Amino acid sequence: MAAPPSASAGASAEALRTFSFFDLERVSDVHDLANSPEILRNATDISTVVSSAAGLLVADTHGSIHLLKPDFSPITSWIAHVNGRVTHMVERDGILITVGDEDGVRASLLKVWELAKIDQRTGAPNLLRSTKVQPGNRPHPVSSIALSSSMSYLALGFGDGTVLLYRHLDQSLFSSSSSLSALPKPRTIHESPTDPITGLGFREPDPIHDTAATVNGSGAVGTGTGASPNLHLFIVTTGGVWACHVSGRGSGGASAIVDEVGCGLGCATMDWYRRNVVIARDESIYSCGIQGRENSYAYEGQKTLITPHLNYIIVVTPPSPPPRGLSARQDNISESTRVTVVDLENKIAAYSGTFSEGVREVFSAWGHIYVLANDGQLSSLKEKPTTEKLSMLYQRSLYPLALDVARTQRLDASHVADIHRQYGDYLYLKGDFDGAMHEFVQTIGQLQPSYVIRKFLDAQRIHNLTTYLQELHTLGLANADHTTLLLNTYTKLKDASRLDAFIKSEVRRSSAKEGGGGGGRGDGEEELPFDLDTVIRVCRQAGYYEHAAYLARKYERHEDYLRVQIEDAGNFGEALVYLRRLGAEAAESNLARYGRAMLNSLPEETTQLLIDLCTVSGPLVPAEEDEKTSGPTRQQTTGASYLAYLALKGPAAAPATTVGDDTAVPPSPSAKTVQAKLSDSPTQTAEPSRTSTPVPGGNAPAPAAPAPPPPRAKRPSPCLYFAHFVDHTAYFITFLETVAHRRWGQSVDAPSISATATVSPSTSTMVMADADGTAAAADEDVERRDQVAVWNTLLELYLDIPAALADSGGGGGGADTDAQGGAGAREKALRVLQSASLPYDPTHALILCTSARFTPGLVLLWERAGMHEDVLRFWIDRHNAGGDDANGHASAEVVRALEAYGAERPGLYALVLRFLTSSAELLTRHKADVERILEHIERERIMPPLGVVQVLSRNGVASVGLVKEWLLRRIKQSREEINTDQQLINSYRLETKTKQRQVEELSDPEHPKVFHVTKCSSCNGQLDLPSIHFMCNHSYHQRCLFGHDNECPTCAKQHEVVQEIRRNNERLADQHELFLSEVRENGFQAVAAGYGRGLLNLTRLDDVSTM
Repeated sequence: MAAPPSASAGASAEALRTFSFFDLERVSDVHDLANSPEILRNATDISTVVSSAAGLLVADTHGSIHLLKPDFSPITSWIAHVNGRVTHMVERDGILITVGDEDGVRASLLKVWELAKIDQRTGAPNLLRSTKVQPGNRPHPVSSIALSSSMSYLALGFGDGTVLLYRHLDQSLFSSSSSLSALPKPRTIHESPTDPITGLGFREPDPIHDTAATVNGSGAVGTGTGASPNLHLFIVTTGGVWACHVSGRGSGGASAIVDEVGCGLGCATMDWYRRNVVIARDESIYSCGIQGRENSYAYEGQKTLITPHLNYIIVVTPPSPPPRGLSARQDNISESTRVTVVDLENKIAAYSGTFSEGVREVFSAWGHIYVLANDGQLSSLKEKPTTEKLSMLYQRSLYPLALDVARTQRLDASHVADIHRQYGDYLYLKGDFDGAMHEFVQTIGQLQPSYVIRKFLDAQRIHNLTTYLQELHTLGLANADHTTLLLNTYTKLKDASRLDAFIKSEVRRSSAKEGGGGGGRGDGEEELPFDLDTVIRVCRQAGYYEHAAYLARKYERHEDYLRVQIEDAGNFGEALVYLRRLGAEAAESNLARYGRAMLNSLPEETTQLLIDLCTVSGPLVPAEEDEKTSGPTRQQTTGASYLAYLALKGPAAAPATTVGDDTAVPPSPSAKTVQAKLSDSPTQTAEPSRTSTPVPGGNAPAPAAPAPPPPRAKRPSPCLYFAHFVDHTAYFITFLETVAHRRWGQSVDAPSISATATVSPSTSTMVMADADGTAAAADEDVERRDQVAVWNTLLELYLDIPAALADSGGGGGGADTDAQGGAGAREKALRVLQSASLPYDPTHALILCTSARFTPGLVLLWERAGMHEDVLRFWIDRHNAGGDDANGHASAEVVRALEAYGAERPGLYALVLRFLTSSAELLTRHKADVERILEHIERERIMPPLGVVQVLSRNGVASVGLVKEWLLRRIKQSREEINTDQQLINSYRLETKTKQRQVEELSDPEHPKVFHVTKCSSCNGQLDLPSIHFMCNHSYHQRCLFGHDNECPTCAKQHEVVQEIRRNNERLADQHELFLSEVRENGFQAVAAGYGRGLLNLTRLDDVSTM
């Protein structure tokens, strides 16, 4: 053995804690349960044991190799070295390499076997290669062997300190060469004549395990060559440890010393990551990397063997020092030997047990550790389940060690989190709340946050709760409730600085991600570690309006921002400016919600914003701010007024000023100049984005290349904002008048603007400018309905303004002022009704005028609707009601209306005649009018005399003398008409009797017809034979008829006229609508004419022809 290490090395070693993670079980033969497996009973004959993918390989001192099943029954056996012994074996991917001695051969023999193929002649695996290995002229035994995982490199260590390296072994084995000795020429890479080779191991270039390697305090492996992709070979001697660069850049050089402390034979092995070499000495166990010694573990006592098993190192300790010599393994040791299973990563001894008969071999196979005693007894060390091992650690409160074990066992995240939870509970019960919170933070993502939150809801532990909640948000696993709780902790602590840091720092982080990714606002918002809606809500509830507004503005939560500024902070000015910056679409939806509140606070500015929103299709802010908006989606509105739902009886919100001539408006800065803008439009400059129709006659230069116009942005319907103007009648009138003027070019002062009128650039998106036909029919229909709704509402507002009734006297000065204002408004209402171009609903206007008792409007609407009788009855009712007809105004209006409408509606004369003769006063006042009416009735024959008499005789007001002359004239005319009619009747009767006699004569077969005609009725020539005589007393030459032998040509023309008349009457009989229209005009005359023409009793010509 090498000399002991320095004192400093021993002092830095870490002691191992002992546990019982393995259970010892005795292994019996499958056929003889009382004894150990048959092949292993003679333990002294076992030379080496190796686990392989094909099974367990057991070599004996007789040169044979046995391949065993998991129950240790043999699969196959063969003699590998005749009359010799197998000293070393190594297997990779079904390729077995053995080193052994044979009689008659001085040097050791290296043989390569292919386990998957069996030689049919010998029954042994296929022998690929067989050659002698000898470093020099004198043979030396092979003391160690190592094979890389890819089988590219094979290293052999000898007792004289020499190391041979075979390169590209895999290529040689699978080449086409059939020579058994065709192996690459070995290269001597290390020589140490005084120190024999006791161990070899390849450091594999596996980058997956780079970070898992054990690192010393300076982090040499991690920062040095720990991530090197090159292959290195560790060479262990009794005097030190060397590392040789085998493959990769810089390979081929001499080996470099890693540690000056070596070990005995069998006391060196690679760790389970195959990254570091582990050497066992009497005072400690060391781990060495290619940069030097890394870790040491205090474990005193002599060691005869170490071998790896998964993440463990199995250490065999003899009861007493072995005899001095090269080999520490002796066959005659029969005293108690200790086997320890060490977990170097976690610095624990997972098992420690003694074997009284000594240990012959220790090997790892099928996931278990097997210990072969010198007496042939085979024992198995089976690892306990991880849960059981963790329970043992929990009982001793070794939670940090349990975490290390869980990571080594590669448990999933849920199991590791459960250990952190138990550790946190343990620290919580001990009162270490900071430490407990540190552990609970590690459970985020696996443990329900409510489990931790309930523990730290106490006010004294609110700081720990804040830490946990912050980490939840950092990992993006917080929900709305967690955000609420975190913000409540900030507000409860009055910690505005941490609240700022939480909100604004996260915003900056999100913005940075957004800028880097280029994903846009939506991507940045998705990266937020908190629920934005919840943060805004909690900040509002806690009174941190500035923070809530900051987040809402930053992430374009327009509704939240306006809700904070209007409902919470009351910053109506800020909200108004923000709405202008939003553009039409967002402003439309938000004003529909907050318009009323803003009108109550800033009526002038809000009214102007609503006007701009409904009339301007471009940005709502100055052009230099370059804020673009998108066109909103419009909703169709009906033309009905919305004021039926509003209470507009309150006082006006502000004193009114004027726009144009006499329009009452509030003192809005932009509303004052509406008329000026409309008149001075040629001098104004408008951006192309804010106009869609050029101003005719303007001086703007024409563009060089005409660009296609941008799509027209739809403007919201003014009807959306009607409800906001409750108790703001004056501003409502201003809004409606300005919108109608700027949007459609309609005004009560100038209602007859043509459809091609030119307006200022601010109104360039009017529907009138759509005369080119580019606007869709649906949009035009919506605009038309909006116009109707606006003018219906304006008409209602005009009529709703308080005013003294026209027929009642005024009182004090205040009443006179109201009467003047009301009279002006009603004058506007009358102008609206008189306009032929303003689009209001006549039916709705009629209801409004009736409710407001606006007589001029009512009469005007009745006249336009053709309701002439209603006009007359209105004035009649007005007269009958009295009070306002002291001077006969109502009765005069009745006579005037009769003169106006009587020509079209003759039936009105009877109504007026009945009215004028209803009282002596009326008859006295309108006696001349009554006489004119009677003359008109007589002239136009509107009423029969009896009807006039009945009208006048219903009361005792009219005397017989009033109508005496009229009656005499009517009676005389009637007698003359009777005489004339009687004479016509007599003539018709005489003609009828004559026709009847002729019919009887013609139809009597017993009285023949004698023809006395001597001349032809066609040529007037003397009749001669052949001639044809007709019953109508017409005779013709046969030659003059031209084939018309059946019908008299003379009478046929008359008959054709009669038949044509009957055909026309027959066609008219099917035209029911025409007949009904005649009945509506004069029913009796139409029915009588129908009977006269035979329309109602017509016999079809077809029926006549069939008779």
